[in-house]
Amino acid sequence: MTQMETLRNIIQESRILCVFTGAGISCPSGIPDFRSANGIYATKAGDYAPEEIISHSFFLAHPDLFYAFYREKMLYPDAQPNAAHRYFAALQTENRRVAVVTQNIDGLHQAAGSREVYELHGSALRNFCMRCGRRFGMEAVLKPGIPRCPDCGGLIRPDVVLYEEPLDETVVSRAIAAIRAADTMLVVGTSLVVYPAAMYVRYFRGRHLVLINRSETSYDGEAELTFHEDIIDVISALKEQEAPDSRM
Repeated sequence: MTQMETLRNIIQESRILCVFTGAGISCPSGIPDFRSANGIYATKAGDYAPEEIISHSFFLAHPDLFYAFYREKMLYPDAQPNAAHRYFAALQTENRRVAVVTQNIDGLHQAAGSREVYELHGSALRNFCMRCGRRFGMEAVLKPGIPRCPDCGGLIRPDVVLYEEPLDETVVSRAIAAIRAADTMLVVGTSLVVYPAAMYVRYFRGRHLVLINRSETSYDGEAELTFHEDIIDVISALKEQEAPDSRM
């Protein structure tokens, strides 16, 4: 039996799945990752490194520079879910729970139809006024300049976790619970080097751990199956094995 056949059988037999995703799953949707040769961190913005620009202190001190970088490098309002997002959403049935724990802020899992999604780093689709708390969609921060609340004039900020900020404890708690409950965990499109998110894989106690990522990770030796391939190629191979009347 090939690795792909084994993966297909694991997914079919699993009743509680947890899909842990990183930037790699959204690259086919036209959103760059962070750490590859062409990723967000590979470019500098003036005198500042990207990691500095998307920090809490930099945002407060230089919101104009923050938003110039954020709009250019991290907002993709026209991005659409790809075959991988849709595949994992389609796995949800009355008899199978599929929880998604993601490091991404693009909202593409929900757009594909996934119902149980835990966004560890927040969402670019949500924004709020730091003074009065009014909520806004992405459109509020797309125009050039510093976005201000039309009600009180307060600074609008993205509902994303910046460097120097802690993760949301409620989201983390629910994500860990989903990981603990799963009988199968699929880790997709992440190098597992971003902490604390990467360490949550340690909470998995189920039967099958599968890693799908172009490059090697520190968890490769612990996984039952490891695929150093593009997630779209893996999904295509899985779908080719399905019976014609059961394809998603």
